[in-house]
Amino acid sequence: MWCCRLPHLQGRLQNLLRGGVTCSAFRQPDFRILFPLAIHWHHTASKSLNCAWQQHEDHFELQYANTVMRFDYVWLRDHCRSASCYNSKTHQRSLDTASVDLCIKPKTICLDETTLFFTWPDGHVTKYDLDWLVKNSYEGQKQKVIQPRILWNAEIYQQARVPSVDFQSFLETNEGLKNFLQNFLLYGIAFVENVPPTQEHTEKLAERISLIRETIYGRMWYFTSDFSRGDTAYTTLALDRHTDTAYFQEPCGYNNYDRAVINTVPYDVVHRWYTAHRTLTTELRRPENEFWVKLKPGRVLFIDNWRVLHGRESFTGYRQLCGCYLTRDDVLNTARLLGLQA
Repeated sequence: MWCCRLPHLQGRLQNLLRGGVTCSAFRQPDFRILFPLAIHWHHTASKSLNCAWQQHEDHFELQYANTVMRFDYVWLRDHCRSASCYNSKTHQRSLDTASVDLCIKPKTICLDETTLFFTWPDGHVTKYDLDWLVKNSYEGQKQKVIQPRILWNAEIYQQARVPSVDFQSFLETNEGLKNFLQNFLLYGIAFVENVPPTQEHTEKLAERISLIRETIYGRMWYFTSDFSRGDTAYTTLALDRHTDTAYFQEPCGYNNYDRAVINTVPYDVVHRWYTAHRTLTTELRRPENEFWVKLKPGRVLFIDNWRVLHGRESFTGYRQLCGCYLTRDDVLNTARLLGLQA
């Protein structure tokens, strides 16, 4: 609101300087009346710090590190890192958030060097480092750089010539593992080469990144076209583009084969679903959106089931595959431990 009023107030000031306001010779004009909404910004004494803040009726505004941030007062009280409010060893709150007055406002605010101090009505003092506020503000999070993801098709991926990672480098060096995870986060698929073609070595490879997720298929699944599981994957038939475990409470993603009967919405919504399904399927089946690769013994493929679908052509003869499911949280945590912003 105050930004809109400034031109109007400036005009009144110019009018005053031109003599447009009549004043008694014995009385100066009352600028509190002329400027009822004048803004009071607080600035740091050091110009090099370049910090300013303002206390609004319902929020606190901070300008620092080329970022304008706004904080709700309840948020500022709730995120207090004092010993009585936060356990720095467990990184858990001691403060009961429900006990904070939803209309709370600080009694005083002051800045000492790079630390802001908020004194609350009950006398409790909360202090925040300016850099911590930048890092944890909504505005700061929007500027946060995360590990990039590429929206790709077959041509883009082939032109990128993404290198595979060697088995020994993957297992024995953090550099090899980090290079693998960079590729995986970037494209949603990544390859490891020269893996001894056994279930044991495949399991060892998986455990380097994450806990293995136990499912109805076991810890490690090992299959051929013997239809032992009553699943199309255990045949020689082609598999259309899909992700696995769509029937789980925590599914990996979309699967056209494993859809249950659609009986939870009325007919008109059902028809809209089929229309949307047709649009999606058309995009998925475009040749430019398919990347075909021939797996061979010793080559392991990791797939992000939240980003990339997979499938196969029908085949003849005999083949064996083994694999497993990983927990997403652990994969991302491993990437973060290696310095990636996953």
